[in-house]
Amino acid sequence: MIARSTYLLSVALLTVFSCVGQIRIYSNEFMNIGAGSRAFGMGGAQVASVNDATAGYWNPAGLTAVKNDPSLSLMHAEYFAGIGKYDFGALAIPVANNKRTIGLSFLRFAVDDIPNTLYLIEPDGSVNYANLRSFSSADYAFLLSVAQKLKETDNKLISIGMNAKVIHRNVGTFAKAWGFGLDLGIQMKGENWSFGAMAKDITTTFNSWSFSFTEREKEVLFLTNNSIPVKSTELTAPRLIVGGAYDFRIAKGIKLKAEANLDLTFDGQRNTLISSKAVNGDPKIGVELNIKNAFFLRGGIYNFQKTYADGDTLNQKKVWIYQPGAGAGFKLGNSFHVDYAFTNLANQSNPLYTHIISLRLDLLKANLNTKKKF
Repeated sequence: MIARSTYLLSVALLTVFSCVGQIRIYSNEFMNIGAGSRAFGMGGAQVASVNDATAGYWNPAGLTAVKNDPSLSLMHAEYFAGIGKYDFGALAIPVANNKRTIGLSFLRFAVDDIPNTLYLIEPDGSVNYANLRSFSSADYAFLLSVAQKLKETDNKLISIGMNAKVIHRNVGTFAKAWGFGLDLGIQMKGENWSFGAMAKDITTTFNSWSFSFTEREKEVLFLTNNSIPVKSTELTAPRLIVGGAYDFRIAKGIKLKAEANLDLTFDGQRNTLISSKAVNGDPKIGVELNIKNAFFLRGGIYNFQKTYADGDTLNQKKVWIYQPGAGAGFKLGNSFHVDYAFTNLANQSNPLYTHIISLRLDLLKANLNTKKKF
């Protein structure tokens, strides 16, 4: 119990202590987890086809597909046997005769009830469990999105969108950070095809950290050879996501959508399919079978990495692995959607699975349907 508690506390604190005023690889990585069960089921391939309130996360230009009625999306997921909790909510409101859409999105990823072991050991060396306290390490993001149609004809649509996002992170009472950034997106759609691009963190999103420790906490950190951090700034480098999708007609009322995305980063070499110090490329591939626009089946693969085969570090043999995803969804009437995704948190050989459920509700349609019943 003590070892596990100390480990969780150390991870939370080291995450903060490592922040300095420079661009860091994997900064604000909680912003890249995903949003919506449809997306998780398709391996995160969304930038070209996203068309609901989750577009504020994937590509704000896609918000223009929300027409006539406000649309609400909610999602909840738990990771690592409930240790990590992830919640997402988004609202899209069409205005200006469906030529413009306003979006609001909220994300929270947190590990709650982390035991604070700083006071566990008394000055005389005895262990006092009554001194155990708990805290949360939580990351929050608030996105305000605006999307605008630039050109619309019978078989072609061009839209652009922008996010202004505020980020708040805290580790108990020890540390907190505030940040701000901007994203830009574009989406083009034809009769059977679509293209999308999303430039994230174009302003180099920052987190400005501040720290607060009591004198006793400082003493414990000093005695355990931990440095006491001071104010610092963590920077998140821009990234570019591009992708295309195509709809194949299988039979009457049955279509198959296939989408491929490429996530490009420029903040240092990563373990991705395309890997270099200058640019890295992480592909995402997903498909969705649409049956009469009422029932959906999805699958996808993403997060390609090279690792040692079966953990064999002695023979230095590496193989490519990937993260799979699958899901399904159905539509009730004109207003209510339920989506489910089953995804592996690690790769196809490491069973760390999680279940993700999300709901979508078109508000005015739901209200009208309720009134008709009475």
